[in-house]
Amino acid sequence: MQFDAQPYSTEYNIKWTPTLVTLDPDGKEHHRTTGFLAPEEVVPSLMLGIAKSHFDLEQFTEAIATIEALLKDYPKSDSAPEAIYIKGVSQYKSTNDPKPLKAAYEQLKTEHPSNEWTKRAYPYSLL
Repeated sequence: MQFDAQPYSTEYNIKWTPTLVTLDPDGKEHHRTTGFLAPEEVVPSLMLGIAKSHFDLEQFTEAIATIEALLKDYPKSDSAPEAIYIKGVSQYKSTNDPKPLKAAYEQLKTEHPSNEWTKRAYPYSLL
């Protein structure tokens, strides 16, 4: 498909290909990847999109299960740091216990010390 193929390019604001857009059953966007990915990064990116869709729909058990599968099968993927972050937030939102937020930061600090998601999670170190 061309980047300007109608109606999807307008509806989803696609300006270039490849663009992977993860939608929920109602067609709402939850995750987007623009540009070429290495073959080993495609599946983890899609799994992250599925997890983010569950998260946005407040289906935290499903989000956590998807993230755990992603981290088990693709622990070194580029999607792993964001997945760790979202897992901590999902666990917090489903229990109101802040400990998973701090645990997510600690895991990010250990496994991905200079990643943007580690920096975003830094405030959780203060819990």
